[in-house]
Amino acid sequence: MTVAPESVQQSATVCWCCGREFDDRDLVRLGAHPEVGVCLGCARFLQRRAEEREDQLRPTRGARLRGVVRSVREWVISRRWHELPVIGALLRRIDVRLP
Repeated sequence: MTVAPESVQQSATVCWCCGREFDDRDLVRLGAHPEVGVCLGCARFLQRRAEEREDQLRPTRGARLRGVVRSVREWVISRRWHELPVIGALLRRIDVRLP
């Protein structure tokens, strides 16, 4: 007996990083470990952490500039400005384009 593709439901899967539930199509899978699923927000966070580590290992002018951007980002988040209605939307839009 075969099942038509339309009748197959998307199963909710938990992100291994934040623990929230997502559709399987909204998760990034690790190549060697397909059982590990990370949501897009956590994948972006992990990418930034990896870049930060690379900058620590190979300091350059660009690495120092990215460090300043990271410091400002942490400062804004500590004051919860990113949650404000108007300013927060603008800050989130800028953040997408920053390293």
